[in-house]
Amino acid sequence: MKLSSFTLPRVQPGVFFPAARPFAWRRWSLWPLLIGLVTVMLVTLVWLAGRYEASQVQSRIERDVGDAIADIRSGLARDLQSLQALQSASWTPGIASPPQAWNDAARQLLRERRELVRIESRDRSLRLLASIDSPYRAPPMPGDHERLSNAEESLTCATARRTGTPMYSPSYFMRRQDGLGFEVVELCVPVQRGLQPTGYLVATFALQEVLSELIGPQITRHQDVSFTEPDGTRLAARHGSSKRGTRLFSAHQLLDLPGTALVLRMDSWHGAPSVFPNVLTALVTFMSIALVSVLVLLSKDNRRRLQAEHDLAEALAFRKAMEDSLVTGLRARDLQGRITYVNPAFCKMVGFDADELLGHDGDLPYWPPERADENRRRQAHRLAGDAPPPPQEGVESTFMRRDGTRFPVLIIEAPLINAQGLHTGWMGAFLDLSEQRRSEELSRASAERLQATARLATVGEMASLLSHELNQPLAAISSYATGSLNLLAHDGSRGPAPDAGTLRDISMAMHRIGEQAERAGRVIRSVNDFVRRRDQSREAIAARALIDAVMPLIGLQARKLSVEVRIRVDAGLPPTQCDRTMVEQVLLNLARNGMQAMAQVAIPQRILEIGARLASADARGQWIEFRVCDRGPGIAPEVAAQLFTPFFTTKTEGMGLGLSLCRTVIEQHGGQLGHGPQPGAGTIFFFTLPTGKKG
Repeated sequence: MKLSSFTLPRVQPGVFFPAARPFAWRRWSLWPLLIGLVTVMLVTLVWLAGRYEASQVQSRIERDVGDAIADIRSGLARDLQSLQALQSASWTPGIASPPQAWNDAARQLLRERRELVRIESRDRSLRLLASIDSPYRAPPMPGDHERLSNAEESLTCATARRTGTPMYSPSYFMRRQDGLGFEVVELCVPVQRGLQPTGYLVATFALQEVLSELIGPQITRHQDVSFTEPDGTRLAARHGSSKRGTRLFSAHQLLDLPGTALVLRMDSWHGAPSVFPNVLTALVTFMSIALVSVLVLLSKDNRRRLQAEHDLAEALAFRKAMEDSLVTGLRARDLQGRITYVNPAFCKMVGFDADELLGHDGDLPYWPPERADENRRRQAHRLAGDAPPPPQEGVESTFMRRDGTRFPVLIIEAPLINAQGLHTGWMGAFLDLSEQRRSEELSRASAERLQATARLATVGEMASLLSHELNQPLAAISSYATGSLNLLAHDGSRGPAPDAGTLRDISMAMHRIGEQAERAGRVIRSVNDFVRRRDQSREAIAARALIDAVMPLIGLQARKLSVEVRIRVDAGLPPTQCDRTMVEQVLLNLARNGMQAMAQVAIPQRILEIGARLASADARGQWIEFRVCDRGPGIAPEVAAQLFTPFFTTKTEGMGLGLSLCRTVIEQHGGQLGHGPQPGAGTIFFFTLPTGKKG
């Protein structure tokens, strides 16, 4: 060996270099370690490859189980639709024995749906009305089927009746007449008329045929599919092709049906996993991709988790703020009547903390003792399943605060339904009606004060009306008295004794003076009764008599304003029941308004028509309609909207209470006062009065 730039130490011949021995030992010892590491890596690679292939197989089986569950759900939903179509075809199950058309439809359904082995019609007491068996299986043992199914059907159909939805029964073993048997489940479909059940359709499903008919063949071709109980007991199975390996892969998934639950199990046999051709490359690539994927997924999952936590916190904060801001009290109870939730508004309303109310049942602390029995009955009805009143109605009750004060509340309750569609309790909303009652009292008091003020204002208007209305009879009295004096003075100049003609004229004048004085007294009494709201005496009087009674006063103003008055009264009208004096005042007021309206404009002919006719009868009786028609300028729309409003007037004089008082008089008689346009020009005012006869 040629060495350069290196000097060995001086040693004795035959003696090994002491420093090189541990170095060589360390160098050669690395090879076994490297071989061991490679071996471990290869074993790890093989193990990982097997695990990977096994995980792929397991994932495929789990995916197949999910697909099978979806197929079963779809098939059962299709069968339910067929049963519902069968129940509404031409006969309502539960009412009577089915017709032949229903039997034929049921047999056709059993031929098309092999998973169905039996269809029954039962009345609301679960008494069997009719049954059709599948043609593909031997009929069940009659006594055995009735004994086993009645218990399941009664519970299942009771649940279906309570929820109003179809329900499945737990599985049970049905024996056939040929000595064999199979596991079945039953579907109870309630048939309702309105809100009450009239019967049930009960369909029996064979679990073996459910696996064979409802799951796609691409799933069951190479795999074993079975239904099991939650404890692993196998109920029904369908086997695929022969075993192709020695390793068993299994997957389970819960088939949750309304009323029951089954476990679907899928088994698959596979051989030993094959190793990748280039294990190291595949491993490095797989581990790199997996590492990056895991990091990415972890990052995304972390971001999603943080976002979900943030959203949840925001939602909880929003809900808490919303609950705290509500003035409506909320209370939730479970099916046993225990309080499970109250919001702050409810606690503030009754004066109790949430801790004092949660979990409380029986007599609640905010029930007044005097109304405890009523509240117990209402709670018992609610817990018994009785439907609450509609939300737009609610129930009024009385609660008691901690300090013992009572306050009225409006209770609106609705059922609580969970995500599975099950009824879990009741949610109630409570409105404190104290302020509403206080406002109603204030409104009532204000209305009474307003009515009193209106009566006082009416007194002033009545004074104006009295001065106007009494001027007419007083003027007539004065005229008749002056004429009588003139007659007496004229006859007195001729001699001591007046002749017979003069006495007749004086007697007629005195008679007219008495009539007008009596009329003035009636006006005063009627106005006094109207202001004090007394019941006026009503009498039967003809429509023509009412019009004739006011014609002298109308005629005086008509001659002054150059108005022609026309009377149109239908013949044969029955008498009307009314306060004569007040109705005469209404006619006089409407006629005066019509003549004044025509006096405001220049028209060639001023005509006022006053008439009466028989109106249409209704449930209250027959009516007479009075009409006062003028040919004035009419009424503007903005004026018509306020025409009957108290203190509204378009005249320079008056207080604007005339038409309002007229409408009040007519409404006190049970009639109506209205107006409309006159064809051509002018306005028609009309009102109705009762005749006292039933229509």
